[in-house]
Amino acid sequence: MEKNYTILIADDNPEIREVLRVLLESEGYNVVEAINGDDAVKKADENISLIILDVMMPVKDGYKACVEIREKTMAPILFLTAKTEDSDKTMGFCLGGDDYMVKPFSFSEIVARVKALLRRYYVYGNAGEESSDVIKIDDLVIDKDKNSVTVGGNEVILTDIEYHILLLLASNRKKIFTNENIYESVWNEMYVYSASNTVTVHIRKLRSKIEKDPQNPKYIKTVWGRGYRIE
Repeated sequence: MEKNYTILIADDNPEIREVLRVLLESEGYNVVEAINGDDAVKKADENISLIILDVMMPVKDGYKACVEIREKTMAPILFLTAKTEDSDKTMGFCLGGDDYMVKPFSFSEIVARVKALLRRYYVYGNAGEESSDVIKIDDLVIDKDKNSVTVGGNEVILTDIEYHILLLLASNRKKIFTNENIYESVWNEMYVYSASNTVTVHIRKLRSKIEKDPQNPKYIKTVWGRGYRIE
């Protein structure tokens, strides 16, 4: 492993924390444990590479914890929950989550999800199709070396998913990406119909952060009936 990643596991069930700790340590990761949402917020800092966050926790649930964690770090967040409704998944993504797993989960799947998120954030995030480490589109600047975005010189805080959607479109200017293209490229998962709404929600959130007028976007254009592109 090129980098010594540290993963924060936040779950009020000690048995789940123990299983995940043993599993992830066997893969070479460092592990920090949190017993509830409030504890997770306190322990989430620049040393944490990824956060596994249970939704249903005492003191502060995973959704509330996610909002506060996003004020401290943009490390990828993987939600764990017993909820299966698409609205619950959409809520998690809207609040800044990057992936979502329903309990009970298989050990192989959670390891695969963790590796994919770490790769997307720390490896792929520094590797776009363009040779330059900086992409400039008018006053929008994407610094791939720092994984940072500025608009008009002001830094814009994006989630991992939002950043990679923007990077995908900006690295392939004028190319139209359908919801399916975006989902399979950014989430690294097979597209299903319900994923279309997930992509739409993320595009909306992304526009609200980088566009002066999200209703009349300057950067991310909608090609009606086909998808999105940056010209």
